[in-house]
Amino acid sequence: MISPEMLRRYPFFGGLSDAHLKAIAMLADEQSYQTGDTLFEIERAADGFYFLVEGSVDLHYTVTDRDHPDLRKDFFVGQVNPGEPFGISALIEPYAYTATALASSPCRVLKIAADGLRKLCETDSDLEIVLTRRIARAAMSRLHETRIQLAAARA
Repeated sequence: MISPEMLRRYPFFGGLSDAHLKAIAMLADEQSYQTGDTLFEIERAADGFYFLVEGSVDLHYTVTDRDHPDLRKDFFVGQVNPGEPFGISALIEPYAYTATALASSPCRVLKIAADGLRKLCETDSDLEIVLTRRIARAAMSRLHETRIQLAAARA
């Protein structure tokens, strides 16, 4: 559990009621990682929704050959900056990570238990609407960044 005050630092949680912040804070833990540590892996069950407190995290997409699973290629697709959410797949069906997150420097993160957060949303439609809109905004931002990288790679 963390303090609800810690969540107030992030615009993502702006406008949520004290009760919402308290409920989410009860599901959250602060974790530390060293450079090179894996926070989560692509295609694994999304058990946490994250916020970067300090440091940096790189997102990678791994392509595996269907016929030869040992043939894999890893692509850098983005960097998470302090204050940004990541692991948003924890709130989007089928609840599996779509990238691998690696600490690119020592970092601290907030990890919010995905199953508990989904249960909160199931019982509180107001919270679900707010979080869904903010998750969609984060997803669109990440998509935009990926398109820029794709365009730069093709130039």
